[in-house]
Order: sequence, then structure tokens, then C-alpha cells
Amino acid sequence: MNTYGQDLFKGAALYYSKYRPIYPSTLIRFLVKEFSLNGEQNLLDLGCGPGHLTIRFSDWCNKIVGIDLEPEMIEEAKRLQEEIRIGRIEWFNGRLEEYQHTDPYHLVTIAKAFHWMDRRKALDDLYEIVIPGGGVAIIDNFEPDKSLTPWQERFNHVVEKWYGNERKAGNSTYTHPVTRHEDIISQSNFQLEVHTLPTYEITWTVESLLGNHYSTSYGAKRFLGSNVSLFEDEVKEAMLELSESGEFKEETTLSVKIGRKG
Repeated sequence: MNTYGQDLFKGAALYYSKYRPIYPSTLIRFLVKEFSLNGEQNLLDLGCGPGHLTIRFSDWCNKIVGIDLEPEMIEEAKRLQEEIRIGRIEWFNGRLEEYQHTDPYHLVTIAKAFHWMDRRKALDDLYEIVIPGGGVAIIDNFEPDKSLTPWQERFNHVVEKWYGNERKAGNSTYTHPVTRHEDIISQSNFQLEVHTLPTYEITWTVESLLGNHYSTSYGAKRFLGSNVSLFEDEVKEAMLELSESGEFKEETTLSVKIGRKG
């Protein structure tokens, strides 16, 4: 159930497209193998954003559909696809239940978007349009117990100073779901499988840290009002004190929670 309004990611699409870290090739290879993708299957990417992940399955699927609630995200996805001229992809701005599904899906991907959804209803709806043997792959790197690096603590400190302690989200504030994704899947008609992919490294710069921040629901530039330059100057000063090179390393791990249809 979406209680955050229509402007959750308003103004974020270009930042999302340019600065969000790209998923590692290990994720693509893993899903290709798990779902035996060979160019004949259909894929749905729900909450597709600007389509970074969606497009990467073009060589492995027959028909691909990308669905997102934010019109700016869909426009950016169309622009990217036209620019690289690859894939048979249909982009849809709206809700899952509003799209007219003409063919069943072998694989549904939901990457860092499941927490925004009415998760139980989404899985019930998806169960009806996934083939037996197919499934839903919920991808995220939510690691609540992971220790922050000194540079992450420094960056978060500046963000909290300018944005406040509450994590804004659209017209409300964000709270992470209490019930884990894997528990929601276990309680659905799908059969749960949990996989952890190898750890990989992301290299950040001050520019990409700021751009990635602006790509989030809580980091929208509009929340800063006329203080954008002041915020950015303070971030640059704080971060360059920690690293003269202006580069910051992060070790991260992807989890893939699969709901398999028997």
C-alpha cells in the first residue's frame, strides 16, 4: 500500500540513471542460470526505475516489460534504450494491476523496490502471471547489521545536519518494513529460496556520492530549498578531509530472495 504520494522519486530519475551503482555481472549470470534463460523467456522488471537492470536481460529474454510508478523514470528508461538501441522492451508507467499482461512471465525481478510495495498483494498478483517453474527474484543489499566505514559516518552526519534525522519519503517519512522479505515470501504461494552473491566493491567519488544521494527518495534536492550549494560545499569539505584522492571504497553484498512457483 503506497502512502507516500505520487512524488516519491520526483526529480530523481537523471541522478538515478547517472549515479546509482550498476549491479555486478555476477547477478545477471546467477539469474540466467537459475531460470535457464536462453532468449525464449519473458521477463517483468517491477519497479524498474530507469531500466539499468531491465536492459541487461535483452540478450537473454524474448519479451521484457518494465513497470514503474514514476513517469520520469520511465522516460529515462526509454531514452537509455533508444540510445543503445537494444532489446525488445515495453515500458509502462503505472501499477502492476493496470498493465494488460498478454503473456506469462518466466522471471519477475524486483530490485531495491519491494519495500515500497504492498508486498503480500504484489506476490499474490504475480503468482497469477508467472509460469510453473518460474519465479520472482527480489534483489537488495539491505544489511542492517553492517558497520559503517568512517567516511560513511562522516557523509551521513552532514546529510542529517541538512535533512534532519527523519528519513523523508514523498509526503511522509520512511520506515523499513518490520516483517522481512523472506518471511513475506514464505507466507505466499511461492516457495522461498535465499541466495547471497559474492561481495563486490564500489568506488565512490564526492560527485557520485552526491548524485546517488539525490537519486533517493529521502535525498531529493527539493528538500534543501535554496541550500543546495551550501550542502554540497560542506559535503566536499568534509569528505576531502578524509581522502585527498577523493575516492571512497565500499564493500557490499547482494542478496537474492527467490519466490519459486512450483
